[in-house]
Amino acid sequence: MGSNSSRIGDLPKNEYLKKLSGTESISENDPFWNQLLSFSFPAPTSSTELKLLEEATVSVCRSLGSDAEDLLEELLCCLMQLITDIPLLDITYEISVEAVSTMVVFLSCQLFHKEVLRQSISHKYLMRGRCLPYTSKLVKTLLYNFIRQEKPPPPGAHVLPQQSDGGGLLYGLASGVATGLWTVFTLGGVGSKAAATPELSSPLANQSLLLLLVLANLTDAADTPNPYRQAIMSFKNTQDSSPFPSSIPHAFQINFNSLYTALCEQQTSDQATLLLYTLLHQNSNVRTYMLARTDVENLVLPILEILYHVEERNSHHVYMALIILLILTEDDGFNRSIHEVILKNITWYSERVLTEISLGSLLILVVIRTIQYNMTRTRDKYLHTNCLAALANMSAQFRSLHQYAAQRIISLFSLLSKKHNKVLEQATQSLRGSLSSNDVPLPDYAQDLNVIEEVIRMMLEIINSCLTNSLHHNPNLVYALLYKRDLFEQFRTHPSFQDIMQNIDLVITFFSSRLLQAGAELSVERVLEIIKQGAVALPKDRLKKFPELKFKYVEEEQPEEFFIPYVWSLVYNSAVGLYWNPQDIQLFTMDSD
Repeated sequence: MGSNSSRIGDLPKNEYLKKLSGTESISENDPFWNQLLSFSFPAPTSSTELKLLEEATVSVCRSLGSDAEDLLEELLCCLMQLITDIPLLDITYEISVEAVSTMVVFLSCQLFHKEVLRQSISHKYLMRGRCLPYTSKLVKTLLYNFIRQEKPPPPGAHVLPQQSDGGGLLYGLASGVATGLWTVFTLGGVGSKAAATPELSSPLANQSLLLLLVLANLTDAADTPNPYRQAIMSFKNTQDSSPFPSSIPHAFQINFNSLYTALCEQQTSDQATLLLYTLLHQNSNVRTYMLARTDVENLVLPILEILYHVEERNSHHVYMALIILLILTEDDGFNRSIHEVILKNITWYSERVLTEISLGSLLILVVIRTIQYNMTRTRDKYLHTNCLAALANMSAQFRSLHQYAAQRIISLFSLLSKKHNKVLEQATQSLRGSLSSNDVPLPDYAQDLNVIEEVIRMMLEIINSCLTNSLHHNPNLVYALLYKRDLFEQFRTHPSFQDIMQNIDLVITFFSSRLLQAGAELSVERVLEIIKQGAVALPKDRLKKFPELKFKYVEEEQPEEFFIPYVWSLVYNSAVGLYWNPQDIQLFTMDSD
């Protein structure tokens, strides 16, 4: 039966599939295996084909689940062995993809529950027992699959040579039937996904990354912490020769340079950004390594590009990119080094031609642009808070700000000032109206005013922090401040801002006086020269010291309520060759299209 072909319609009657799903034990040396796998079977290429395959194999799947013996733990162990032990070659590529996909499917019962699952039969076996010893090896293999980004072999390369008994061992069947078998077997009602899966250069890397994120976000068992998260939290660089503490389970080593390169190159996808966030937030070894890199721009630029194209990205991707920046800006060394990296011709920044700018100034520009976009569109307070926190963390180390970055800082303050005046005016008119009519419900302008005043104070603190700590390094900011000095007048006596305005007012008064003494009709170059001279002359003790602005990212309580639906939405939308009926999805809201 060396090269038999099989059609989908013939599968329910196929004797070999019947024997496979029957109760009779089959030896691993039995010729049956070669005969079964000698069928050439084209893998489904569309959701329609996969749906037909699944419907055709329902009877086979039911036969596999009919025996009382629980083989799930053994099957999960076998899948782990396939993923971790089989070398990645052209002839094994499809098998590796299928093994990873099947594990994803076994965990995907979460899709069909609104609430986060805290226990399931798959959880139980993956957290303890025979699967547990494979934890670190599995996580390491999945990471290396992501790092290597191996492309699938060309058509025909996955065929093994003819065996001596004349039976050909074809892996094409596995790539088609196994997904169909296991999705129907474990989920019951599986249909087609609404949107087509985008083309991917490495299905194995994509699938491995998704499985890794699913495993990392499994909830802890009542008596057992998630071992996969423990492995992700503790792995070290291969160049780190220090011994692992005995208290750390599931430890392993991986090449951090290769990991860093892959993460820098793959940030266009949500899942790669989520992995970067996970590693920066949870693995101190990775975080320390990344912050020590001298080419940090390779990591930061893709993150800035995500934020710059905020209109095209989903909100979760934007949040992850922003939180990554916030985590990075917690480090003073990072905040200093980004102003030493000079970039040329940032082609994706279209508002203005930036022929030369520091990475720090570009970061400020992109974050401010994100704030302004949020003010006019989404008005998300969480987004505002994290943007401002990142700027605040950087503010004491602002160095040689690009004139455009300095202008945008003051322009943002101008926008906030106008917004404040507008809300104040609305509140006043509303109050007058309420005196004449008690029947009309009033908008909560007081709350709007509180929010805008919080943001204004934060911006004043950021400006103040820069002036207090690095005035002499930032003549362009002082220039922009003087140019728009009238903006700050209304806040000098405002009770919410009086204290923080002291230094800003002092700087404006001091430099305005020096410019007045220099005469009229001064060129930009002459004004900057006077500012630089004045920065040296201004006594530092005249500026009031405020506590250092430092914000640290902390995950909210029950982070799984955010991350588990997010991870499974990524699986649903970008897993290769896996389809679920959108009508059955309960975990997250499906898009109407």
